[in-house]
Amino acid sequence: MLSLRQKLALGFGGLLVIIAAIGIHNITRITALGQSIDVILRENYRSVLACQEMKEALERMDSGAVFVLLGAEQKGNDQIALNEARFEKALQVELGNITLPGEGEKAERLKQLFGQYRSDIKVMANLAVGREARRKRYFDELNPQFQRIKDTADTILRMNQENMVAMDARARGQALSVRGQMYMMLLAATVIAAGFLFLTGKWILRPITRLTNSAKEIRKGNLDLVVPGGSSDEIGQLSEAFNEMTASLREFRRTGQARILRIQRSTQQAFDSLPDAIAVVNPEGEVEVATEAAGDAFGLRLKVRVPDLPYPWMANLFEEALRKGRTVELEGTGAVVQQFVRNEERFYRPKAVPILDPGREPAGVVLILHDVTQQRQLDEKKSGAVSAVSHQLKTPLTSIRMAIHLLLEEKVGGLSPKQADLLVAAGEDAERLERIIDELLDIGRIESGKARMDLRPVPPIDLVVREIEAYRPAARDGGVSLVVDLPATLPQVWVDPARIAHVFANLLSNALKNTRPGGKVTLSAKDEGEFVRFQVSDTGVGIPEKYLPLIFEQFFRVPDQGPGKGVGLGLAIVKDIVEAHGGTVGVESREGTGSTFQFTLRRTDPGAMERRRT
Repeated sequence: MLSLRQKLALGFGGLLVIIAAIGIHNITRITALGQSIDVILRENYRSVLACQEMKEALERMDSGAVFVLLGAEQKGNDQIALNEARFEKALQVELGNITLPGEGEKAERLKQLFGQYRSDIKVMANLAVGREARRKRYFDELNPQFQRIKDTADTILRMNQENMVAMDARARGQALSVRGQMYMMLLAATVIAAGFLFLTGKWILRPITRLTNSAKEIRKGNLDLVVPGGSSDEIGQLSEAFNEMTASLREFRRTGQARILRIQRSTQQAFDSLPDAIAVVNPEGEVEVATEAAGDAFGLRLKVRVPDLPYPWMANLFEEALRKGRTVELEGTGAVVQQFVRNEERFYRPKAVPILDPGREPAGVVLILHDVTQQRQLDEKKSGAVSAVSHQLKTPLTSIRMAIHLLLEEKVGGLSPKQADLLVAAGEDAERLERIIDELLDIGRIESGKARMDLRPVPPIDLVVREIEAYRPAARDGGVSLVVDLPATLPQVWVDPARIAHVFANLLSNALKNTRPGGKVTLSAKDEGEFVRFQVSDTGVGIPEKYLPLIFEQFFRVPDQGPGKGVGLGLAIVKDIVEAHGGTVGVESREGTGSTFQFTLRRTDPGAMERRRT
C-alpha cells in the first residue's frame, strides 16, 4: 500500500510532469518558429535591401550622365562618383549574402554588367570627346546597359521577396501546427489531470471528509461512531487514532457524568442547607443550581429562565452583572424587596455576583437574595422604641425648658450670677436634647413612610439660591469662598421643598464647618438622564477612606475631627429624605484634600418619564 506522501507525490508529480512536457514542447516549437522568422529577416531581407540600394544608386548615376550631356559636367561627375561607391557597397553585401539557388549566378552577372557600365560611364566624363559623340554613346551603349543592370537587380530582388513570402507561409503553417499540437496536449493533460484528481479525491479527500463529518458528530455529542480505516497510510492511521480518541472520550464521558452527577447532588444538598435564597444562573439566564429557599420564595428552580419570572428587577440585576462583570445591588428605597412566602411576609436584599472565567469574562451569575426579615423587624422595633422614647421624653423636656425659662426670668425669685450661668447651660443642653429628639422623630416618620411628602416641580436654581444665601454670612465670617455652578438649562425636579431644604442645610453646614479659612465650598448640579445630580464639594479636612461606608449611618461621627455639637443623625436624615424622593446619596473623599457629597432628584419633564418607562 502506498503511503500518503507517495500518493501526494504521485498525484502532484504527474501534474508536474504534464506541465513540464507541455512547456518543453512549446519552447521547442516556438524556438523553431523564431529561427524561421530570423532566417527571413537575416538573409532574404538583407538581399532585398541591397538590391534596392543598387537600383537607387544606378538611377542616380544615370541622372549624373544626363547632367553631363546637358552641360553640367561638374555636378554630373560628382553624382556619378558618389553613387558608384554606393552601388559597389550594396553589390558586395549581395555577393556576401547568397542564400537561394541561382542567386549567385545573377549576382556575378550583375557584377560583370556593372563593371562594363562603370567603364562606359567614364567616357561621359571625358571632355575631349565631343558632346554629340557622348550623346550617341549614351543612347547606344550606356542606357541599354543601365536597363540590363536594373533588370538583373530586379530579378534578384524578386527572387528574395518570393522566398520571403514562401518562408512566411511556412512559418504560418508551423504556427498552426504548434497551436493544434498545444490543443491536443492540453486536452490530453486535462484528461490525465482529471484522472489524478479523481485518484487524489479517492485516496485523500474522501477519508478526510469522513473524519470531518465524524468531528462534527462528536461536537454534537455522538461519541458512539466509528470511522472506517480502509488503508494503512497516514489517513488510515489518523482514522485509527480518531477511533481510539472517541473510545477514550466515551469512557471519560461515562466517568465524568458520574462525577458531575455526584458534584451536582453534593452542591444541591449544600445549597439546600443554606438559609438564604441563592441561584446559579448561566449566561443564557437559565437556573443551573438553586437553594430550596430560592425556589419557594421566587420560583428559582432548575431550568427556569430568570427573564421569564415576574420580577423585572431580578432580570435587570442579572443582565447588569453579566454586562459589567462586577457585583450589582439594588439601590435606594428599592434595595429591599417584599415577598410573601407561605402567607408570611419576608424581606430580601438582592445581589448579583458575576462568575468570571480565567479570561475575566462572565461565565454566569450568582443571584443572592439575603433574607433581612429579622433585621428589618429589629430595625422597626428599634425605630418604634426610639420614637416611643422620644415622644415620652418630649413632654417632660418641654416642662424642663419652661421651668428653666421661668427661673431665668426670675419669676419665682432672684438668682445669683453662678445660678444664672448654670441655668443658661442647662437651657442650651435642653434645646440640644430637643433637637436630637426632633431628628429621631423625623427619622422614624421617614423610615416608616408616615412622613407627609408635598412633592411639586421646582427649578433647581430656586432650591439652591434660597439655601445658599442663608449660608453666605457664615462663609464670609469663616473666610471660605462659597461658589454656585448651575447650568441655566437644568430641568425641574420633583421635591418637597421643606424636606430638601434640610438636605442642603445639613450638607452646606458640614462643608463650612470642616473647611479652613481660605478654602472653598462649591454647590453644583448636572443633568444625568432621568435625574439631576447635586454636589456639595469642599476643600476641607476630608474623611478617611475606612469611614466612608459608615458616613450615612445613624449616630456615626468621624473620630478625631473635633468635638462638634451633633450626635451623628444629620447625614442619616439626609439619606432618608433623598431616598424618600426616589434618589440616591453618595460621598467621595480623600483625607486632607476635601469631600464631595452628592445626591440625585428625579426630573419632571416628559422625556425623563419616557426614558424611565423604557
